Amino acid sequence: MSKDQSTIGKTIRKYRQEKEMSQEALARAANLSLPTIVKIESGETPNPTIDTVKKIADALGVSLDDLIK
Repeated sequence: MSKDQSTIGKTIRKYRQEKEMSQEALARAANLSLPTIVKIESGETPNPTIDTVKKIADALGVSLDDLIK
């Protein structure tokens, strides 16, 4: 697993925690399943689809670039 692949989950977790959101709240806000959020944050899903990342970015109120940089 490259650094880039494991970083997106860490970045999502960082923004989610800054907003004091639970994984469940993020899943609901992004219209995704809780297991999807858990897998992305844990690195089990290192390459989520761009559509999924966009939904998470929107739910967190950040740009897509913020999550993938």
